[in-house]
Amino acid sequence: MTSPRSLARLAGVLYLGTSVLFVFAVRVRGGIIKSGDAAATADNIRASATLFRFALVADLLSWVGFLLLAFALYHLLKRVDEVAAFAMVILVAVMVTVGYLNGLNQYSALTLATSAKYAAGFGQAQSSEFVLLFTNIQSNGFDIQELFWGLWLFPLGYLVIKSAYVPKVLGVLLIIAGLGWTAEFFAILLAPDLPGFASILGLGELVFATWLVVKGVSVPGPRASVLPAG
Repeated sequence: MTSPRSLARLAGVLYLGTSVLFVFAVRVRGGIIKSGDAAATADNIRASATLFRFALVADLLSWVGFLLLAFALYHLLKRVDEVAAFAMVILVAVMVTVGYLNGLNQYSALTLATSAKYAAGFGQAQSSEFVLLFTNIQSNGFDIQELFWGLWLFPLGYLVIKSAYVPKVLGVLLIIAGLGWTAEFFAILLAPDLPGFASILGLGELVFATWLVVKGVSVPGPRASVLPAG
């Protein structure tokens, strides 16, 4: 049986690793896709096709890592509240499913932009419009993912607080991050002109992941002992 120390370390590494992959993919897309400019977006994808492919691969790998993260946390925290731990995994599974479906939109945009047969069949201008359409659909899909990104943090935060494996304040920070992502999802739908704010509130996730790697967990028992991450 894997020890709590190993599970904590694995979860922390997966959390940080998937975050790096995700941020890389977002940054790459942000530099290539030009909102509202179909021709520029298609031209940029063609000019940076390899980088765009790497961003797609990073996205897909990040969702695999996120699912593994959920399973690691489930095994670490199920003894605290198995129902809450199971709910956490289900919410992550939904988010990952949306993420993979969303990846299909990016792949479609890449295929349209780089395949000459589509430009010949639709015409260059129309083909570029389809490229922009798929990137817009992907952006909308990411907005939907934000909802589940927020929701899964509620059971995680609750489990962290109840477990006392790590300082309870980390659980509070996770719940605040969940509120931030969930609120941003509804803000995007209901008040799209508001600036984004979830990334700031989501810093609690970074603190939690770093704590798991650096400090580990303290499992209560007859003689509670701190299990360092390394």
